[in-house]
Amino acid sequence: MQADLLAAMPVMARHRGTWAGSYRHLDDEGALIDAHQAEIRCEMPDDGPFAYIQHNHFTWADGREQQYSLPGVLKDGRLWWDVPTFSGYAWQTLDDVMLLNLTRKDVDGANFIEMITIGATGDYRARSWHWFKDGQLYRRTLCHERLISRD
Repeated sequence: MQADLLAAMPVMARHRGTWAGSYRHLDDEGALIDAHQAEIRCEMPDDGPFAYIQHNHFTWADGREQQYSLPGVLKDGRLWWDVPTFSGYAWQTLDDVMLLNLTRKDVDGANFIEMITIGATGDYRARSWHWFKDGQLYRRTLCHERLISRD
C-alpha cells in the first residue's frame, strides 16, 4: 500500500512521522473561537486495507483530550476517507501541496477545503481549513506543526 500511495502522491513521504503543534479555529471575522494543542502521527502501512492512517491526539488548556484515528484508502490516484465525522479525498498538486475536499457528516450542510504545505527543510508544516456551511464561509482553522519524530 505504501508504495502505491507514494507513487500517486510522492510528497506524502515528507508527511510521514509525528507532528506537534497548535490549532486555532477562527470565525468568519477572524475572532478566535477555539485553540488547542495537537500531536498528529501520519502512518503509511506497508500492507493491509489502508494506504494511510492519521492518528490525532488533541489537548486543551482546561484538561480536555480527544483521540481518534482516520484511516484512508487509495483509489484512482487520490486518498479517500469515510469516517464517522467526514468523507472526502486528498490529492497532491504539481507544487507538492496537499489539498483535501471533505464533507462533514456531523454538521448538516458543512464541508471544508484543507491545504497542507511543508517548509523547505521538512521540519515544519502549515495547514489551513476553510469551512463552509450551505455554501457560505463560517470558519477557518490554522495549524502550525513541527516534526518531532520520523517514526
